[in-house]
Amino acid sequence: MGAGQMAIDRSFSVAVSGVHDASLDGEIQRFVARLSRQTGIPFRPMTSTPKLQIHAEHKREKVQKPGEDESYELSVAEAGATLSAPNPLGILRGLETFLQLVEITRSGFAAPAVTIKDQPRFPWRGLLIDVSRHFIPLDVLKRNVDGMAAVKMNVLHWHLSDDQGFRVESKKFPKLHEMGSEGMFYTQAEIREFIAYAQDRGIRVVPEFDIPGHSRSWFLGYPELSSGPGPYSLEGGGVDPIMDPTRESTYKFLEKFLAEMAKLFPDAYFHIGGDEVDGKQWNANPKIQAFMREHGMKSNQDLQAYFNQRLQKILAKNHKSMVGWDEILHPELPKTIVVQSWRGQESLATAARQGYRGLLSFGYYLDLMWPAARHYAVDPMSDAAATLNADEKSRILGGEACMWAEWVTPENIDSHIWPRNAAVAERLWSPQTIKDVQSMYTRLNAVSLELEWVGLRHRLARIQMLHRMAGTADIAALRVLSEVVEPVKDYDRWPDSKGPIDFHAPLTRMIDAVSPESDVARQFHDLVTAFAQSGYKDQAIEAQMRARLALWRDNDAKLRPVLEQSALLQEDVPLSKDLSGLGAAGLEALDYLDKSQTPPDSWRAAQVALIEEAKKGNADLLLMVAGPIRELVEATATSARHSTQ
Repeated sequence: MGAGQMAIDRSFSVAVSGVHDASLDGEIQRFVARLSRQTGIPFRPMTSTPKLQIHAEHKREKVQKPGEDESYELSVAEAGATLSAPNPLGILRGLETFLQLVEITRSGFAAPAVTIKDQPRFPWRGLLIDVSRHFIPLDVLKRNVDGMAAVKMNVLHWHLSDDQGFRVESKKFPKLHEMGSEGMFYTQAEIREFIAYAQDRGIRVVPEFDIPGHSRSWFLGYPELSSGPGPYSLEGGGVDPIMDPTRESTYKFLEKFLAEMAKLFPDAYFHIGGDEVDGKQWNANPKIQAFMREHGMKSNQDLQAYFNQRLQKILAKNHKSMVGWDEILHPELPKTIVVQSWRGQESLATAARQGYRGLLSFGYYLDLMWPAARHYAVDPMSDAAATLNADEKSRILGGEACMWAEWVTPENIDSHIWPRNAAVAERLWSPQTIKDVQSMYTRLNAVSLELEWVGLRHRLARIQMLHRMAGTADIAALRVLSEVVEPVKDYDRWPDSKGPIDFHAPLTRMIDAVSPESDVARQFHDLVTAFAQSGYKDQAIEAQMRARLALWRDNDAKLRPVLEQSALLQEDVPLSKDLSGLGAAGLEALDYLDKSQTPPDSWRAAQVALIEEAKKGNADLLLMVAGPIRELVEATATSARHSTQ
């Protein structure tokens, strides 16, 4: 960090030297437009010496490749700034850093004097977006690509087919999209335009067509591909259907289909899924069982490996490298494949030891509603992968966050991805040694605001959904409740006892609107921790806690009429009542701590019972302030002792 700062005013302009192309020119235009939105300053045409000088040494690859140089050097001084990189891809990354540096100061907007030499730790830093369970329009995908570029991610893993939908137009086999999409699919022209959009922002697009399992949507139009009799519908139920890997007609079909898709998607990598293959249809099919015996196959894993070998050869003929989930790992497959691990670093390390390249997604499943800190703590090179030698470690290409779409729609997908995905992006870009969680949250809050200038709706959409549920302009009390709850974690929302998920049902409940992580609850927990460290004496911290607790105690009286008159909110009445009880318990605990009195055991037992009941949650939501309030209640057991220390 240098001394001083560079002012950002109406005279700000950019000049480019060295190699540049239309893609870089477009990026600079977008950069200036974003800087204008971010600062509110309408920049004038160049009238003086440019404030930002940009220089790239050579062109980008026509089709972006993993490992293409993304390094850059940015130097900011009072007189101006320079940004240089080996190619325009590095310039894209450096411009995002410049935008992050700009802040409001006493004298106006400015960027601090600084010199940054930066490059990513991993060449593959991705985000999977599933568009099969719930179709996501291209305008929503585009703004998420813009968000990815803002945090320097470089791969969009596009999960385009699954049991619930086939989302790509196929001219060779039109019944795939005509019968398997309910009319919601991307035309080939739209896909080409979208790939170009992503390419301009330094994002590779890797398609996934999940086979041989997760393939019900294929069978509506082409039932002959299936291992079972059908009939099939997108609603599902019953045995999970699987492709028949024993028929030559299956491979003739896939030869034509994969050749068509290989031309449509220019990236060198092609994902075939391969996960969670339920072998019940194979087990129940006499012809498949006979085929396995004839070929000496002892298990369904052997049959899937045979299928994958055939697929790999087809893809190689079309100049594609095959990517698949953990389950594709098999010693008979060539070392050119890439294994994507959803099971953990152990399977990632196993693949690397066997000579295969790998990606980590375990720990980065955004749909599990984990807090950013938990994702941030996961590293592709930790645990079992930390024991690899240098050559084996070089086979770990990076990782991908995953946004599976069982519970997201175009309305709330942004808030399920962002800002937590920025924590994963930092983990994959920055050195492994950078792991301070408090510092991460400080940056995450800043990035969350910046992402709104990109066009993401992760904050705005939540507010609009609350307005819908309340049916009124005044949602202050509803926001108080919504800001201290989180969705249930992992797969606890899945209706195991109620049959399959209804993917046509509206996602308009409170759980669909709230943030996966409660900033208010985390901040309150930090206050409780700091108060304990002060020996329960810091009056400023106590005043902050009392204000929060009183707000929660009194909120139910204001919110209850709103909850009871809305069909979308009636299930949240118990939550509101519990929050009021928690607020009252916390205030009483502070009273005991202030007086250095030990409360009756009966009081403490009653409060703990109330808190434990509140922690169970309601309406698939968890009250995240229950834990820190219990800490206050438990602290009263020793409050008299604290007064004598």
